[in-house]
Amino acid sequence: MNANSTLGNRTLEASGASIARSGHGNLERSCISAASDSIKVAPVSGGIERIEAHFHGNAFEPHRHDTYALGLTLQGVQAFRYRGSVRYSQPGDIIVLHPDEVHDGGAGTEEGLRYRMLYLPPEMLIDALGERPRGLPFVPSPVIADRAFAASLAEVMRDLDGAIGELRLDDTLTGIADALLRHSDGGRKASGRTFDPAAIRRTCDFLQTHSDRQVNSAELENVSGLDRFTLARHFRWSVGTSPHRYLVMRRLERARGMIGSGRSLVDIAPESGFSDQAHFTRHFKKAHGMTPGRWASLCGRA
Repeated sequence: MNANSTLGNRTLEASGASIARSGHGNLERSCISAASDSIKVAPVSGGIERIEAHFHGNAFEPHRHDTYALGLTLQGVQAFRYRGSVRYSQPGDIIVLHPDEVHDGGAGTEEGLRYRMLYLPPEMLIDALGERPRGLPFVPSPVIADRAFAASLAEVMRDLDGAIGELRLDDTLTGIADALLRHSDGGRKASGRTFDPAAIRRTCDFLQTHSDRQVNSAELENVSGLDRFTLARHFRWSVGTSPHRYLVMRRLERARGMIGSGRSLVDIAPESGFSDQAHFTRHFKKAHGMTPGRWASLCGRA
């Protein structure tokens, strides 16, 4: 494990402990249980998703999503395979997973695991990164220690029952952008790459709005003002995935909201843009490492 992830940073431990204490005040609204695996999903705020999870043993099969996954381990040891190696995160450690990187996850010890995770759409960083190097910051070590970063994540993930206010969201995005650049590989992957931020935003907005139907390349060319091949390259540089996968992930995002409201999985598949339940289940498992039925069960919605 990276030296930065060793236990002993009192500030990081305090951040994790503070969140751990705050999670016990609303037991009736939480699906966290000491006796069983569970997930609590916070209201989506400005496009950011947050969860708290409690697991024993293996939790997620290998999967990938199109967001940054930023988390704090609260209790136990978090074990996951990422970029060819098994990594370990202990209480107070920060986890940083880059968009579209395959990983799994689970508890590294018999006592189980409790953690909170924030899923940040990378396109939200475009403005926060400002005039600094183009392209997504890549953090080589997925387990890091950073006092300021830990405090910022702890604060924004403290109240999972409430939404993130606009001012808090702006401050959080700024802090995350600074931290990702601070721990990144120096922008070597983005060297010489530039893109039109406005074209990428228009494309993302269009895909979000029309996620319930098929979208063709000609439409995206018209929306972005770029030819389809240039758009594909620039989209991946700036957002970390392809336009097609971005569209699929927005469908899954919509589907998770329906699961949270207790809707039937049979009804959710076509209403969220998938051809049938098998198509929906296949994509859900690829993106989240479990079936939608398992997700619903963990959130108490089965």
